[in-house]
Amino acid sequence: MAHPTVRFLGGVREIGGNKVVVEDGPDRILIDFGPSFSPVWEQYWGQYLQPRSASPVKDYLEFGLLPRVEGLYSEDALAGSDLRPTEPEFQGVFVSHAHLDHAGHLKLVDPRIPVYLSEGTGSLLDAIEESTFTKYGEHPWHRMPYGTPVQIGHLEVVPLPVDHSIPGASGFLIRTREGTIVYTGDYRQHGPRADETHRFFEAAAAERPVALITEGTRAGPDTRKQFTEEGVRAGVDHLLAKSNQLALVTSYPRDLDRFSTLYQAARAAGRSLVVSLRTAYLLQAAHRSFPTIPMPVPGESEGVHVYRRPKSRYFPWERPFLDDAVDAPWVKQHGAELLLSLEMSHFAELIDLRPDPGSPYIHSMSEPFSEDDVDDQVLHHWLDHFGLSFHQYHASGHASGPELESIVKSVRPATVYPVHTEHPEAFQGWAARTVSPELGTRYPIGH
Repeated sequence: MAHPTVRFLGGVREIGGNKVVVEDGPDRILIDFGPSFSPVWEQYWGQYLQPRSASPVKDYLEFGLLPRVEGLYSEDALAGSDLRPTEPEFQGVFVSHAHLDHAGHLKLVDPRIPVYLSEGTGSLLDAIEESTFTKYGEHPWHRMPYGTPVQIGHLEVVPLPVDHSIPGASGFLIRTREGTIVYTGDYRQHGPRADETHRFFEAAAAERPVALITEGTRAGPDTRKQFTEEGVRAGVDHLLAKSNQLALVTSYPRDLDRFSTLYQAARAAGRSLVVSLRTAYLLQAAHRSFPTIPMPVPGESEGVHVYRRPKSRYFPWERPFLDDAVDAPWVKQHGAELLLSLEMSHFAELIDLRPDPGSPYIHSMSEPFSEDDVDDQVLHHWLDHFGLSFHQYHASGHASGPELESIVKSVRPATVYPVHTEHPEAFQGWAARTVSPELGTRYPIGH
């Protein structure tokens, strides 16, 4: 019987879009399946131009944005493409966490193929699907208890928790006939659950892995500020302590650790945190799955308000929050007592809120990758128009370059395969053998 192999169908010299196939004899699984942040996407698609819902695979294949493989896609997703529907050739898709670039293409997968994920990730996907236009399709869903092996023929997959900027994230130990493959997913070790990351890599090292497939988002040149979550808290504390005006913040809607940080900072400053209807729904849903994370829960936590934007129609999931929600006149009246979370897509609310010139605006998200980032230019046009003062406080969801080097050296894999990075060359010399993978190439395990 042939040696086990790994094959990379995405995440190669790009951020996001991991798609890793592991095969051992007749057994085949796919790990993660989401869109990449490839420049090719931005060349052909954008906010107002999306692949057609009637022929999504055909449109993605046209520009090489999906792998051309049989036995993976649903019959509906293949409509119009030159790939023909076949019987499933994968026995499962394993999802490391609930970010779009790792789970966003699940809706294209054949509904007969099971999807495996942690309990927390499953709950978050349910909440995201209910409160957004993102859909994940119909599948046999299997929620895996951490530490419990899942047997897929010759393959045994052990899910373990890691710390990332969304809870419920997992790394996988994949045991084959020729040794263990470690797949990290996305991770950090400077967040509030850093101990989970440390324990994962201790378990990985104990396996004496034949291969380590690791993300490397921040490998290579990285000039961004290195904040921990405690550092974000310290910066926000300092800013709120010296301000007597409405304070505004933008953060990733699914970064629940960040909302915990912002809430604690607001309360320490004698302020209340105001969140959007969508964030309120996600916080309530996530609290049931992650009760140990001290996140603000509308309707339960003191000092939390929900902001109601004027709309012609509210979705059913929004309606339970409407009776107690606050509006722009109320926020304007009580501004000095509030920290308002305002997503960039809701910046038109500033026209009604009219914060005082000099009011602090906290950008608690990644800094732009380039000086010509269009969204960043639009953001600063709005801030300049209203005279708001800009402050950057963000802790990355990814390990830094020095942290990546330390981790690879501590795990001591026979071979390391960097993915989810634009700089795989940065990993040279960190392991006995470093392979910068090529799309579609099968790499034997155990040689």
